[in-house]
Amino acid sequence: LHTLLGHTAPVFALAASRDKVYSGSDDTTIRVWSATDGAHLQTLTGHTGSVYALALGPDCNLFSGSRDGTVRVWCGKDGTKIRALQCDTGGVCSL
Repeated sequence: LHTLLGHTAPVFALAASRDKVYSGSDDTTIRVWSATDGAHLQTLTGHTGSVYALALGPDCNLFSGSRDGTVRVWCGKDGTKIRALQCDTGGVCSL
């Protein structure tokens, strides 16, 4: 059991793979943590609203949905942004 410290606002979303844990927050960031020891590995930025939803794809890509109305696709290996999709119906609360 580990305490994951670093977000500056409430956490709304979690996703986990075999070796990483992802947390999405009202601070607009996604943090990447080691599932083994809880170490902070990376902070993903790009959303301009709260991150409400996270999901992992079969290819290890991470999908994030935000109050800013975007779904972003991130490379699960290195955290680079692959794509951003704009939704015309408002915020994205689930994936």
